[in-house]
Amino acid sequence: MLLKDQVALITGSARGIGREIAEAFANEGAAVVICDINAEMAAQTEGEFATKGFKTASFGCDVTNLVQVEELVNKILDKFGKIDILVNNAGITKDNLLFRMSEQDWDAVLSVNLKGVFNCTKVITKVMLKQKKGKIINIASIIGIMGNAGQANYAASKAGIIGFTKSMARELASRSINVNAVAPGYIQTEMTAKLSVDARNKMLVSIPMGKLGTPKDVAGACLFLASAESDYITGQTIVVDGGMVM
Repeated sequence: MLLKDQVALITGSARGIGREIAEAFANEGAAVVICDINAEMAAQTEGEFATKGFKTASFGCDVTNLVQVEELVNKILDKFGKIDILVNNAGITKDNLLFRMSEQDWDAVLSVNLKGVFNCTKVITKVMLKQKKGKIINIASIIGIMGNAGQANYAASKAGIIGFTKSMARELASRSINVNAVAPGYIQTEMTAKLSVDARNKMLVSIPMGKLGTPKDVAGACLFLASAESDYITGQTIVVDGGMVM
């Protein structure tokens, strides 16, 4: 039980990679807080977790809204009394070539993907400083490292997360708060399931391991960073991509 008696908040965890991270943490003994802008879907996930015997709670929250994040943290503290782990997973894409990209699409992606990380980290860091310990894991992307045509907004947001991670790691290291990032490559999700056979094959050619990753692969890296096994690791970005970026 790597996370026994720990309390973990995972943003954007009603489904997909976030849900997989939450389940991995719960399996290792953590009480997991399901947080999503879709409160109904978050509650459904909470219910499914509860039937498995997991300690869990769910709350709707727009991570771009600092007041909502503050209210969320207060609710978690009222229920569980502490927050040991934060996974900043909430994110969106609005892809387009730059000359076709609207200002609204640029702002939306930067707001959710980067400002959301700022808001949650800012508020929860205050809690962790009082506790004199904590683990913060930011979900970046290989696109933030290598870039990608048609994803300038997404790439900028994820590159920003990597820089933010390094800066926060330096600020918080002396307070026993570890801050790291996980950068997934191409993962089997609803989005990649919609790709054509040709697009999928082209993608696989660029991956030395010759296969897409799974949400479990990402969750495994997050579990390591959340556990005591990574206590001497901070400011790092673990790339989970089958060797695509080396």
